[in-house]
Amino acid sequence: MAVLDHIAVGFAAVFTLQKLAYCFFGVFMGMLMGVLPGIGAMATISMLLPITFYVPPDVGLIMLAGIYYGAQYGGSIASILLNLPGTPSSAVICLDGYPMAKQGRAGPAIFLTTVASFLGSMFAILLLLTIAPLAARLALTFGAADYFSLMILGLIAAASLAQHGVVRGLAMVTVGLSLGMVGTDVASGTYRFTFGMLDLADGLSIIAMAMGLFGVSEIISNLVSGIHRRRTPDKVALRDLVPTQGDMRQSSGPVARGGIIGAFLGILPGTGASIAAFVAYGFEKRISRTPDEFGKGHVPGIVAPESANNAAAQAAFIPTLTLGIPGDAVMALMMSALIIHGIQPGPTVIESHPDLFWGLVASFVIGNVLLLIMNLPLIGIWVRLLTIPYRFLYPVILVLICIGVYAVGSNVYDVVQVFVFGFLGYLMMQVRLEPAPLLLGFVLGPLLEDNFRRALILSRGDLAVFVERPISLSLLLASVAVIAFSLRRPVAAMPDVDRSKGSSR
Repeated sequence: MAVLDHIAVGFAAVFTLQKLAYCFFGVFMGMLMGVLPGIGAMATISMLLPITFYVPPDVGLIMLAGIYYGAQYGGSIASILLNLPGTPSSAVICLDGYPMAKQGRAGPAIFLTTVASFLGSMFAILLLLTIAPLAARLALTFGAADYFSLMILGLIAAASLAQHGVVRGLAMVTVGLSLGMVGTDVASGTYRFTFGMLDLADGLSIIAMAMGLFGVSEIISNLVSGIHRRRTPDKVALRDLVPTQGDMRQSSGPVARGGIIGAFLGILPGTGASIAAFVAYGFEKRISRTPDEFGKGHVPGIVAPESANNAAAQAAFIPTLTLGIPGDAVMALMMSALIIHGIQPGPTVIESHPDLFWGLVASFVIGNVLLLIMNLPLIGIWVRLLTIPYRFLYPVILVLICIGVYAVGSNVYDVVQVFVFGFLGYLMMQVRLEPAPLLLGFVLGPLLEDNFRRALILSRGDLAVFVERPISLSLLLASVAVIAFSLRRPVAAMPDVDRSKGSSR
């Protein structure tokens, strides 16, 4: 009955014209930007984040969340039609989606991924309804030392799951923590690492950093790699979308297993939709009776990762809202949006802001239904959109980025930060350093420092408080175990997609 009561509270909160309009706008923009290769949810959320400053926090969060999971739907379309992933989590869809398109089966592939996206999301939403209250009640027993240890575990988990190794991941987390120290120290009021520049007194801009690392750097990479010379997709009519009965039979098991894998990995801090998609693909290939079919247009190779990445996208809200630990870089940005509005993500959100929390969950259901309804009829528009030359798209994106970041603080210095972080992000890509752990470190850095300081104040400077509390000790031991396991058995590199040539390598 409690779950039904929560659902009733959520739908009562979300059924207003303003919230439904922003939900529709968010999922539509997410799907649109997911279709266009090289943009993705992170850059879109960064560009539209200033809008949330002029609306209530629950309305803004509904829109940002819609962009995130909407992009997961749209990302597979470009992967199937052009062999160019619209989002990082859709890269694995290229392996079997594009071969299906070359066989003249792009329509069934798009239909199956759309249904898989919806079912994976619904499973994760059901999990969110049942697990989130339990996780919040458990987190209420945490003290400052426990939160510090939990954040350490989240950052180490993010670093250990980095695509190019735990050492590089830890390096990026450390850089993020260092950048989070720039600005005015809240406790003492002194300037730290501002180098005499008053523009840095308030710290670095999270919006400028996100736009630069995930938006401008991606544009530079696309221009250098030649994505602007991509091929033209074949036309797909509505009548071509209908799959065969054999396709449906092959899909049921992989969709269910992908949803379970995605939801589980989405809950873990530092994983995200990309890792969930690749793990689901690898699992299906391992248990398949015909593993040689993968990479040649095999249906399980597209529906399992598609179900997983959407389930992970929805499940990532569980640690973010109930523990205050962002599951990935997108969640870190959403967490920052809540903090800007004076709402501290954590176990008290459900009790202190029930309309916001359950309204957001209800908006997930509404948004996913909208995406299921819109995605297939709009396929003709998406195909025509993919024919627009990239040289016409990227100047518009850059202008929108500049307008968005300037609108936040009316400061030209923030625009400068965007391009500095953009070139830094591109250089990081060239040496295989990932920006996501850096952003997580930047967001969690001040919170980590605050809980560390609070724990020492309560213990009168005794560092033993971090190992005397059972919860804190368990989390620290888990962190050590994660590092040891990662160094002993490094995470296998994920298949990468050559965007300029359209081949996997």
